[in-house]
Amino acid sequence: MTTPATPSQPTPAGDDRNLIAVDATYIAPTLEDKLHGFWKKNGTAVIALCVLVLVGIVAKGGWDYMAAQKEAGVQTDYAAATTPEKLKSFAAAHSGHSLAAVAQLRLADDAYTAGKAADAITGYEQVIATLKTGPLATRAKLGVAMAKISAGQTAEGETALKSLASDVAQAKGVRAEAAYQLASLAAEAGRAEDVKKYSDQVAQIDPASPWTQRAMTLRASLPVAPAAAAVEVKEDAAVPAGVQIKLPGK
Repeated sequence: MTTPATPSQPTPAGDDRNLIAVDATYIAPTLEDKLHGFWKKNGTAVIALCVLVLVGIVAKGGWDYMAAQKEAGVQTDYAAATTPEKLKSFAAAHSGHSLAAVAQLRLADDAYTAGKAADAITGYEQVIATLKTGPLATRAKLGVAMAKISAGQTAEGETALKSLASDVAQAKGVRAEAAYQLASLAAEAGRAEDVKKYSDQVAQIDPASPWTQRAMTLRASLPVAPAAAAVEVKEDAAVPAGVQIKLPGK
């Protein structure tokens, strides 16, 4: 009779097929060890990134400083431009700057006052081209309209004034002045109904505006149209004795 084989060891309940024997001398790396390893591997890249950031900060600071110095210089030059010739030189030297547009606006106003409508139109249009939007650009648009009227381009100027007066996006002061100028032009042309229409528009835009007071004064100065006296003679009307009526052609 054969001797039975020795039974094998029973299989544990858990799956230990992938277990690796642990060396009793192994020590888990500490946080300091991990940081040291990271720095050894990526230290050069980190230093380069820090240098780039530092250079960017220094460069931006230098740029801001230079821009501030340049702006201060522009402001100083503008303050020194106390004559028309100096204003022209300033505007030419700093073309595109907002203060150059202010200088151009002053020059355009002077040209308009002096009766140089063409020069005024050119100056106002330069302001609009530089500033695009804002109170000064709107002021220049009003100047262009008035200068065109002064230059004999009345229809084009009145159209521009009507556009400004009706544009609710514009400042009330500019709209009220535009409407008043329309009323003034109507008064000069003897268009009483237009004077009333535009003076009412001024009052609607800003009742407390000085332009409203001027518009009402302008309206009150209009001559009163004489009433037509029509005398109607009825054929069957009784004529008092002794009164003769002479009809035309009789």
